[in-house]
Amino acid sequence: MPDFIDVRDARFEKLIHGNARIDKLWSGGRWAEGPAYFPAGKYLIWSDIPNDRLMRWDETSGHVSVFEAPCRNQNGHTVDREGRLLACEHRGRCVSRIEADGSRTILADSFNGKRLNSPNDLVVKSDGSVWFTDPSYGIDSEYEGDAAPSEIGSSNVYRIDPKTGAVTLLIEDMVQPNGIAFSPDESILYVADTGRTHEPDCTPSIRAYPVSPDGTSVGRGAEFVTCDNGLFDGFRVDTKGNIWSSAGDGVHCFAADGTLLGKILIPEVVANVCFGGPKRNRLFICATTSVFALYVNARGCGF
Repeated sequence: MPDFIDVRDARFEKLIHGNARIDKLWSGGRWAEGPAYFPAGKYLIWSDIPNDRLMRWDETSGHVSVFEAPCRNQNGHTVDREGRLLACEHRGRCVSRIEADGSRTILADSFNGKRLNSPNDLVVKSDGSVWFTDPSYGIDSEYEGDAAPSEIGSSNVYRIDPKTGAVTLLIEDMVQPNGIAFSPDESILYVADTGRTHEPDCTPSIRAYPVSPDGTSVGRGAEFVTCDNGLFDGFRVDTKGNIWSSAGDGVHCFAADGTLLGKILIPEVVANVCFGGPKRNRLFICATTSVFALYVNARGCGF
């Protein structure tokens, strides 16, 4: 195994190519976040939140350019089933979508008449609904948004109905909900809690919530895995149900049974990851000031 691979379970050896190497695609950011891959255009976008810009890496040429600036301090992104960009905006305090004609649509900016805090990360379910986290990081200071008091008074997880646009409250038992993803069959919703940034006694973890039979709500959640280095932030799930999560020392990979399979060691704190490439078998890693990529023997599930 390469020296940047830390194997904790033999199953991890089958997920990592023995001759794999990490490619450094770009550096020069302040807090790289929110990667999303666009298959039709063969490019990756990500946030450089404090610098208030989106960056774009062209897979065909390796060229990096500014995709949008200013960008309202966008954080997490995903791509919906129609190939449109969905964004969590810190300064906009909303979830937005870029339409096929380039126009911007606000999907959600309030709940029960009160402004959202600062949407952080999101995932699109197969029925077209958008599930997103809303911690307070974008209103905590001027660094990643605009400092302001929380109107809602808590940090929660919400769902946007694909037909009506109605926003419903899903989860309110977390300190700072952050990364979010479904299991391959969408029976489980995984959500990271980075609440230790605000409450020292909060365990850095990913929690698992059973999705209701009608697919519109979740049941009581439970701690799924905990982080042994830093915090879990953004993460993705592969087609076999393995979770690939950001952490303080790199990317941690967990089996669907919760076993830590291994780590991909990165020299910067990792904020988020996504799968991309023609076969969705390339793991893109946003790590503080830089973006890395590694081919793995797994394929990303969803976007």
